[in-house]
Amino acid sequence: MTADPMTTAPDPTESGDRSARAMNYAWIVLCAITIGSWWLAPGHSGGAADANIAITVTVILLGFIKGRLIIRYFMEVRSAPQWLKFATDAWLFVLWTAILVIYLF
Repeated sequence: MTADPMTTAPDPTESGDRSARAMNYAWIVLCAITIGSWWLAPGHSGGAADANIAITVTVILLGFIKGRLIIRYFMEVRSAPQWLKFATDAWLFVLWTAILVIYLF
C-alpha cells in the first residue's frame, strides 16, 4: 500500500539533514583554509618572515572566503532575503579590498 502524497506530511528531518551536512562541509572548508593560510606563512618554519605580496593577496582572498562562509552558514544568512545576502557580500568585498589597498599603499 502506498501513501497518498496529499495526506503524507513532509519529513522535517530531510531539510535539517541537508542543512547540517552543508554546515559540516563549510566547517571542513574553513579548517582547510586555516591550515592552508598557516602553511603559506613563511614565519612558521623558523625562517625569516619577509613581506610577500603574492602571499598577502592569497591570504586576504582566503579571509574573504572564510568570512563569507561564516556569515552564510553560521549566521543563517543563507536562508535570509536576497538583499541581505547582497549587503553582506558587498560589506565583505569593501572590507577586504580596503585592507588590501591599505597594505599595498
